[in-house]
Amino acid sequence: MILAESLGKRYILQHNPDKASYRTLRESLVSGASRLLRRPTDEQLRGEFWALRDVAFRIDEGEAVGIIGHNGAGKSTLLKILSRITEPTTGSVRLRGRVASLLEVGTGFHPELTGRENVYLNGSILGMTRQEIRARFDQIVQFAEVERFLDTPVKKYSSGMFVRLAFSVAAHLEPEVLIVDEVLSVGDAAFQQKCLERMKEVVRGEGRTVLFVSHNMAAIRLLCPRVITLDKGGVVGDGEATAVIEQYMDRVLRRAAESPECYSTANRVGFRNAQSALIPADGGLSLQLSLDIFGEQQGPIGIGIEITTQDGTRVSTQGSLMTHFNASVGERAIFTAPRIDELLSPGRYLVTVWFVKDKMLLRETGMLSFELPYRDLYGTGSELNVRHHGPVPIRWNATREAIHA
Repeated sequence: MILAESLGKRYILQHNPDKASYRTLRESLVSGASRLLRRPTDEQLRGEFWALRDVAFRIDEGEAVGIIGHNGAGKSTLLKILSRITEPTTGSVRLRGRVASLLEVGTGFHPELTGRENVYLNGSILGMTRQEIRARFDQIVQFAEVERFLDTPVKKYSSGMFVRLAFSVAAHLEPEVLIVDEVLSVGDAAFQQKCLERMKEVVRGEGRTVLFVSHNMAAIRLLCPRVITLDKGGVVGDGEATAVIEQYMDRVLRRAAESPECYSTANRVGFRNAQSALIPADGGLSLQLSLDIFGEQQGPIGIGIEITTQDGTRVSTQGSLMTHFNASVGERAIFTAPRIDELLSPGRYLVTVWFVKDKMLLRETGMLSFELPYRDLYGTGSELNVRHHGPVPIRWNATREAIHA
């Protein structure tokens, strides 16, 4: 059972920013004494940020609940509070039973240790006793499909082997409460399906209380009868999965239509003037996306694009490692997908864009949308009206140009 009451988390991003960064000892002593005698002004506290505010919900034993919301809505902060990683600023949370958190696959793995040693190490960090690890060791190894390399240091593993073993350890936990954050995106397509099946067993067959955070609406709908939506640190939706997801996607579409500016304060990069357009070409329709990059980030920035259906089903993903396309601050990135109408079925789609440079810099889910019209594909007088849910190899033609003020 999980009970959250008036939960809030505040961060101070920049306290009293008008003051100089370096002060004399005398100035520091005077300033400290002054703070004891008077309350800080609103101007001095203008850098405070509430990641969560007045969040309240109850999750009963054996219930599987999905947590959804756009980036920055407060999902990760909520999970950190529930996992006892950070303390709330206001309110309280009560949990009954042993809690296991899977917030980042691979946390607690040591590159110099073998796969066998890391199973025991990672299992211990995630709350398993040595006896529990020993009892499930064969299942963990079989699920990860790394038997041949079990006694090889994991620093020699491929990234796919590493995440398979890490997820396998976490997937065989047996806590009363399991908190999971975006782990079904690991590995290749076959292993992702295997992870999804394992999560279905945990949710439906083993009767545990599960909190599952994901941007994949199809997975949320499949695993969770109930969904909670977060937006700007507060609960804006709580109820039956299909209804709540539809409300959330309507909100995403409205936000995408407004083409908001998006900026990562931590990584000092963002985009603005994002636009999508369907352009007649060669007797069909081509999709063109463009955005202006701004900020203080130096050097080339890798850009990736993902297209999903309205319910979050992934249709196409092209990362910068595949396309080698990048752009820099002060440039406009333009992507064109020729004859998109021959690849995708009629309907509305969402576009997610991310920036990467050694690490993920920025990811904005559903930043744009476009809608392909129904058409008479075979010239028979009948319009095609079938949504395509499978992976589609879209070839993007990418260019860039300088932004003129």
